[in-house]
Amino acid sequence: MRRVFLWVTACSAILLFGQIYAGSLGGELSADENFGHTLTLFLHQLLLVYWLGPDIAVYIWSRRVVNTGLSVEQRIVAGNMMTMIDIVPRVCLSLFLTVAGILSETYGLAHPWWQMIAIVLLGPVWLTIVLMSYLKRGSDFGDLVMRFDCWLRGLLVIGMPISVIWSVSAGRLADSPWIAGKLIILAIVILLGLLLRLRLRAMFDGLNRMEKEGQTEAVDTVMATSLARAQLFSFAIWALLLWASLLGVVKPGEPASGEPVARLEWLDPVRSLSSLQ
Repeated sequence: MRRVFLWVTACSAILLFGQIYAGSLGGELSADENFGHTLTLFLHQLLLVYWLGPDIAVYIWSRRVVNTGLSVEQRIVAGNMMTMIDIVPRVCLSLFLTVAGILSETYGLAHPWWQMIAIVLLGPVWLTIVLMSYLKRGSDFGDLVMRFDCWLRGLLVIGMPISVIWSVSAGRLADSPWIAGKLIILAIVILLGLLLRLRLRAMFDGLNRMEKEGQTEAVDTVMATSLARAQLFSFAIWALLLWASLLGVVKPGEPASGEPVARLEWLDPVRSLSSLQ
């Protein structure tokens, strides 16, 4: 519990630091504001990398869970590895929306104060739920927290498109329509993650049964069918994350005459040399 508290406190401090930099933007960007944008963008990219990479590793281990050529012990270990590795993408997802919301501020998308408070608090609160559900897994409290996690995801799946529709109708995304696309994609990803969890439930139930009763053909069939139905959701999530990344790089619909936001001049060799002359 103490470690969880320290982790959440550190996370909140980092997010608050980024929000302060983001909220100070306006007009020409100063060096500190450039740093604030770059730091937030770095965190955004870092979360994506550590979300997608371990998620693929979870899928690889799932193939070993249903591999009937392995011993029961090896398959159980594979299932445990899935659970251990899966905490990494879950942590990244819990922080992703908060960092993305702060990053959008640096691109000139101002949020109402109430929305910004919700954005900043979402990450630490969701992170706490994720960590507690992992640390207390197998207990009644852990199951309760896991249900909270599912409810929160369901609220986001509904709330994010509503927020996008409101922002588009109010003209808030006129200069950055690609942000709307990324938010819709993320809402779909969260929905697919919920469906993926439901599809994999039979596989983990079969794994628990196999650990108690031993390997049987019936259980093997149930587990293989569960994974076969779930893997399409995994492939779709990876494709959507790559699509969202492409939108963030290309930024379709953004005015061509717009100046790049928060460029660090010391990374531009031409500008750096000119400043020394």
